[in-house]
Amino acid sequence: MHLHPAVTALARSAADLALGSTCAGCGEHPGLLCSPCRDMLAGPARVISTVPEAPELALAAAADYRDVGAVVIGHKDHGRLPLAAPLGDSLAVAVTALIAEAGGCTHGLGRELALVTVPSARAAVRRRGQDATARTARRAARTLRKSGQDAHLVRGLRHVRRVGDQGGLGRAAREQNLVDAMAVRRPALRLLQDRCVVVVDDVVTTGASVREAARALRAAGTVPCGVAAIAMAK
Repeated sequence: MHLHPAVTALARSAADLALGSTCAGCGEHPGLLCSPCRDMLAGPARVISTVPEAPELALAAAADYRDVGAVVIGHKDHGRLPLAAPLGDSLAVAVTALIAEAGGCTHGLGRELALVTVPSARAAVRRRGQDATARTARRAARTLRKSGQDAHLVRGLRHVRRVGDQGGLGRAAREQNLVDAMAVRRPALRLLQDRCVVVVDDVVTTGASVREAARALRAAGTVPCGVAAIAMAK
């Protein structure tokens, strides 16, 4: 009998807590995440630039994917749900850097933040038993609020046609996969008004996903202030 993916993910998460495991980052130390690997996620954000092929869109990422990719995959694909906490905290570092640094959000730290996640393909969510990006973004918003920044997760985007999982696709295929694939959810329009809107994702590779997210937001009359990610893959 095959277990539902969500049940499998919860079982793995419980095993992490009850039995212990090896570090999701290096695989060498006991526990969920060793101190050196946790430090890799903690910033400071080392990349403040523009999204590839979208110079008008500022980007901040807390880490290099080469350093933290195993942790992202552990949470997203291997069901290690407690990793959402350090990954969400890492995303909060990137968001803070985006709105604080020159070239980022011009509203500054005082304006309420709306963290808008790049939507995951439905098939990928079913396979994984969770929406990993939403889980980390929810933690990021909570961490930002604790630090004094009013921030909320807004799941404001949806796919308007079937898309494939971006993982494993090359640059051209990623672009084609997402052409005009997203739209803003109508109920979210009110939640995005008068807020600093930040597009958030776990990893920015070619930038195809966040560019399409920004296009959809602009088409609905909302101009995003930039993009924040846990990691950037160069």
